[in-house]
Amino acid sequence: MANEALKAEALALFHEQSYEKALELYHYLADQGDLASIATVGYFYHNGLGVEQSYEKAIAYYQKASKLGEHSSSYNLGMLYFKGLGLPQDIAKAHEHYLQAAIKGMPQAQFDVALMFEKGEGCIQNYSEAAFWYEEAAKRGNVEAFNNLGALYKEGRGVVQSDQKAFILFKKAAERNSPQGQFNLGAMYDQGLGCESSQEKALEWCRKAAFQGHPKAKEIMKRMQNDGQIVF
Repeated sequence: MANEALKAEALALFHEQSYEKALELYHYLADQGDLASIATVGYFYHNGLGVEQSYEKAIAYYQKASKLGEHSSSYNLGMLYFKGLGLPQDIAKAHEHYLQAAIKGMPQAQFDVALMFEKGEGCIQNYSEAAFWYEEAAKRGNVEAFNNLGALYKEGRGVVQSDQKAFILFKKAAERNSPQGQFNLGAMYDQGLGCESSQEKALEWCRKAAFQGHPKAKEIMKRMQNDGQIVF
C-alpha cells in the first residue's frame, strides 16, 4: 500500500514536470522490484527527463523490465532497434520486440507489427498475420488499424476480398478523423464500392481529408476548384 502511495506521488510529480523528484521516487520503487517503475526509469533516461539523456541506461532498464514481461519496455526496445538509437539498427529484432508487446495487448505495438508483416520488414511478408494484428489493434481503438485493415479487404490480401467490409472499416477510420480513412472512404463513394455511389459524399470526405493535409486529397480539391467544379 505504501508503494501505491509513492507511485501516485511520483505520477503527480511527473505531471507537474518535477522530473528530478519524480525520478527519485521511481528509482526507489524500481529498486523495490516494481515492474512498471523499472520501465519508467528507463523512459526517463530515454528522454532525458530530470537526468542526462542516456540510451545506454534506458536500454538496461528496458531490457530488465522486458524480460519480466513489461510490454511498454518491449515496445520501446523495438523502437530503438528500428531507429538504431543506442543500439545497432536491427529491423528483425525490432519486429521481435514489437511482437512481444503486441502479444501483451499493446495497440500501438499491434499496429506496428501488422505494418511490418504487411511490408515484410524484419520478417517474412505475411498478409494474413498483418490482417490479424490490424484487427487486434482496431479492437483496442487504434484508428489507423481500421484504415489499413480496410485496404487489405479492398485488395483481398490475407483476407477474402470484400468491398463491403472495406467500406465499413474505412468509414470507422474516417469517422475517427483519420485523413487516409477519409480519403479512402471518399474513393469508395466515388466508385460505388461497397456502397451506393454518391459524388456528394465522395466530395465531402475528400474535402475533410484535404483540410487535414492529406496530399492527394488536397491535390484533387485544388484541381476541382481550378476547374470550377467546386467552390470552397
